[in-house]
Amino acid sequence: MNSGAHHLDDLIYKERVSSNKTEALFLALALAFSLSSIWRIVMGSLDIFTMVLIAFFFLFCFYSVNYRTLVIRLSKTKLLLTFGIFTWIIPVDNIESYCLDDLPAIMKYGGAGIHFMTIRNRYRASFNFLEYPRVVIQLKRKQGLVKDVSFSTKQPNDIFRYIQDCISHNEGSNKSVD
Repeated sequence: MNSGAHHLDDLIYKERVSSNKTEALFLALALAFSLSSIWRIVMGSLDIFTMVLIAFFFLFCFYSVNYRTLVIRLSKTKLLLTFGIFTWIIPVDNIESYCLDDLPAIMKYGGAGIHFMTIRNRYRASFNFLEYPRVVIQLKRKQGLVKDVSFSTKQPNDIFRYIQDCISHNEGSNKSVD
C-alpha cells in the first residue's frame, strides 16, 4: 500500500464513496471509549486498562477521519483506491478478472475501512463500507501477499465498463508494439 497524492493526467473515472452510518459508528465508538476513559480517571484508576481505553479512543478518532471517504480513480493504466492517507494502486495490466463480490455474511459485514483477509484461499485487501456493493479485482501477479482487491462502489456496472475499456486499450497498445 502506498501513501501520498497521485496525479492522473489520463483520468477516465472518479467516484467518491462515503457513509454516514460508518462515520456515525466510528464517532460513537470514539465517544464511548472517551467517556469510559474519563470515568476511570475520575474514579482514580489510571491503570493499563484505562490506557487501553484511551488508545481505542484515539484509534476510532483516526478511523472517523481517515475512513470518511473512499476515492476511486481509474486511468488508462491504473486503478487507485484512496482511503485517507492510504492508497492502493493496481496497474490495469495486472487485472486478471473482476466481478461483484460475493462473500459469506460474516466476512461481508465484518467491518468498514481497510481490511486484509483470506477468501477462498486467496489473500485480499478490502476497501469497504458496509452498505454498498463491492467489486473484487483478481490480480494476475500478487502485490505483496495480496491476490485480490475489493472495494465498495455505488456504480459497479460503470466500474466494470471502464475497466474493460482500459484492459482492451492496453491490449491493443501492446499488440501494436510487438
